[in-house]
Amino acid sequence: MELTLTRTLRKRLYTRGRLELPPEVGGVFTTLEPPWRDLRHGAPKVPGRTAIPEGRYRVLITESPRFGRPLPLLMDVPEFSGVRIHAGNSSYDTRGCILVGENILGDLAHIRNSRSAECLVTNVILAAIKRGEEVWIEIT
Repeated sequence: MELTLTRTLRKRLYTRGRLELPPEVGGVFTTLEPPWRDLRHGAPKVPGRTAIPEGRYRVLITESPRFGRPLPLLMDVPEFSGVRIHAGNSSYDTRGCILVGENILGDLAHIRNSRSAECLVTNVILAAIKRGEEVWIEIT
């Protein structure tokens, strides 16, 4: 199964995007991440405050020590570890991870209904893994 995250807005304090699940599953979510920095060209990585590099990453579901529940984990992200897809409302909640939710009209720095979005995304990924599929996310 392939997920696609397209970053749509890069601001000083956050990065917004659009997470699309496969058409057979349906679902499009707004994402929120820390500020994007071009790490390939010498921009400094700030632990917990930098969006991950664009690329294609395998996704597993593992128990999160921080959240105490199974969550999607992106594997082999260069210079990062523990990058998850999880609930949160602002870029300060990300700690370098990807938040999923819905737009708040007129407010680009926050998202809503994040817990239900996290649950749906996690369940879709888990179902694919149980069917024996590999799950990947392409971030552009």
